[in-house]
Amino acid sequence: MLLEAFRPGRRIYVQGGAGEPLALRALLAAHPEALADVTLAGCFLPGMNDFDYAALNDRVQVSCFMLPPAFRGAFEAGRVTVTPMAYSQIAVAMRDGPAPDLAILQVTPPDADGNCSFGPCADFAPLVWPRASKVAAFINPRLPRARRGPTIPVAKIDIRIDADGPFITAVEAPPAADQQAIAARIAGLVPDGAAIQTGIGGAPAAAVGRLTDRRGLVVRSGMVTEGYRRLADAGALADAGHITGLVLGSPGFMAWGCETFELADATVTHGPASLAAIERLWALNSALEVDLFGQANVEWQGGRLISGLGGAPDFARAARRSPGGRGVLALPATARGGTISRIVPRIAAPTVSIPRDDTDLVITEHGVADLRGASLEGRAKALIAIAAPEHREGLERGWAELKRGL
Repeated sequence: MLLEAFRPGRRIYVQGGAGEPLALRALLAAHPEALADVTLAGCFLPGMNDFDYAALNDRVQVSCFMLPPAFRGAFEAGRVTVTPMAYSQIAVAMRDGPAPDLAILQVTPPDADGNCSFGPCADFAPLVWPRASKVAAFINPRLPRARRGPTIPVAKIDIRIDADGPFITAVEAPPAADQQAIAARIAGLVPDGAAIQTGIGGAPAAAVGRLTDRRGLVVRSGMVTEGYRRLADAGALADAGHITGLVLGSPGFMAWGCETFELADATVTHGPASLAAIERLWALNSALEVDLFGQANVEWQGGRLISGLGGAPDFARAARRSPGGRGVLALPATARGGTISRIVPRIAAPTVSIPRDDTDLVITEHGVADLRGASLEGRAKALIAIAAPEHREGLERGWAELKRGL
């Protein structure tokens, strides 16, 4: 019945992130002809959504906001369209943009009141399904139910597919030595009572687990990972006020997270009005490189698009304006075995992901660069000081050359 809804010219929303129905992958792989002249739209995330629907049929189009590595071939072939937006803008597009002909979701079985939970992924699906012409849902009894979060009445689901099977999870990788050093520096700065956000990246994730001796921390993050459970177990979290849009980790952690946190859509987790009300917001994000002006690149590697903006710009901007808050960019000083500095004279990527005026602190294993109120010269000096020692002389020469052209 679901495949009958795949008709030429239709725009079909597919839930991404941890909510992507794995059973849909198998179904479409077995029936690739259903994708002919169809557009699949969704927010597919690098590191989570590694199945390339556009490889199944050369007449399908995929519309997304970030570029998972698995999509690279189809992107180069012209079957994947990337619209660059931060999470807050994606939420508005999902809520107010073209309504899909069909929305495909993954949900829990209905509760006693007939409502299905979106489980560990509430970011965009709650914004999309009320506007879709039809709703299809893979009903997965293994999916953990969010105790506090958006739901969809089972009566509003037009096509129901029983899907008792695995869902997207993740294994927490042990932090590398440089990430541990960065995490220790971050942990020395975050105060009691802070509101914490972490983005994708080993150093921010490792920093969360170092905050166990704090008290009264509030979670206001687009995503939570395993370290947050260590905070709860240590008594570091406040009694209430914790909100996230996505829980990712082991199945056990995801079940715990769905029980512990309030799940909310991206207009709440990333929306400017919602974030503006948060005091002492510490936004802990990473970057691929930062230049001597304090500009950050989170999307490009070697001039090639490898990801997307995500939520980092939203939280960096909000943290900079939050009373007592800080926008942190944490990154190892080098890449490729120390041969490449991630502190660079000027970003060579096609675009800047986070502008200089939204960067408070840049942290590497070599130190902390506080850019608040710093002059152009002061910024450059602070950033050179936290670069790897073997790259500092080259950065100083690069800065001298840049200054002559200012």
